[in-house]
Amino acid sequence: MAVSTVMSAPALVALRGLGLGDLLTAVPALRALRRAHPRHRITLAAPSSLRPLLPLIGAVDELVHTSGTGPVPLDRADIAVNLHGSGPQSTSALRRIRPATLLTHAHPGLPGVEGPAWRADLHEVQRWCAMLHWYGIAADPDDLALDLRAERRDATVIVHPGASSAARRWPPARYAELAAELSAAGHRVLITGSVAERVLARQIADLAGLPGDRVLAGRTGLGELAVLVARARMVISGDTGIAHLAVAMDTPSVVICGPVSPALWGPPPGRDRHVALWAGRTGDPHANGPDPGLLDIGVRQVLDAVCATLDGEPARRPRPTDGVKT
Repeated sequence: MAVSTVMSAPALVALRGLGLGDLLTAVPALRALRRAHPRHRITLAAPSSLRPLLPLIGAVDELVHTSGTGPVPLDRADIAVNLHGSGPQSTSALRRIRPATLLTHAHPGLPGVEGPAWRADLHEVQRWCAMLHWYGIAADPDDLALDLRAERRDATVIVHPGASSAARRWPPARYAELAAELSAAGHRVLITGSVAERVLARQIADLAGLPGDRVLAGRTGLGELAVLVARARMVISGDTGIAHLAVAMDTPSVVICGPVSPALWGPPPGRDRHVALWAGRTGDPHANGPDPGLLDIGVRQVLDAVCATLDGEPARRPRPTDGVKT
């Protein structure tokens, strides 16, 4: 008797073992991979905390938990794609699962691996689209929107003071002054953040005279945060994941940038609903305190940008820079 065998789908794994903003900047590349390989099962190797976003991205079948460059917990892959970094660690992590095809940047430490040269001057969204283009895969850097339909609450302004690096954190007292001004102007201010940022959020709320129920730090999962952003009138933050979420949800935003140029990690060009404020000079993104350039941005400058954006005026684009996020 003949026995029918169901062939498993070919496997494609994409490594992006980083945070929220990093994943969102890779969305156009992930969707391009889906269009180029519609019959493959696409696995994203990334932190498990990002799993709630997969249905909104619509290009990934599953997620396996990976932090940083790995290891990638898979036995095999027909295609492996390095959307993580320049290598060589991330490239080597994918080579260990012995893919038939590897898409990555070239690196002098791996002379046997082909790929495009790493360009430090590219915006992060454009970087991965350009890499795929080198391999003959078309990717649209404007394909950033997440599929979440939510009714907006016009009075809500989200203030997100945290960031993974101290160099990118604007001072709490300035966030408090900003929140107090916005609240006095009639906006419903919500302060968001992670569990680790709950004390910071409460400190800012106390200084601003906001009630405790306006502090949502540590009280929302990633899916709930996405809904909050989609419904908000505006998001104000530093250069961190929620700024990219605002772009993905087409929610107006003001991003207080530094020490990295917004030309590399800020809102993509041509999006007038998103203002990137930057003092025009770069610094150490891993420093233990706020970057001096970040401190050059005052509360009045942020308030002016908020008012201009809420009134529908075009956002000012950042100046070009040769700065590189390392």
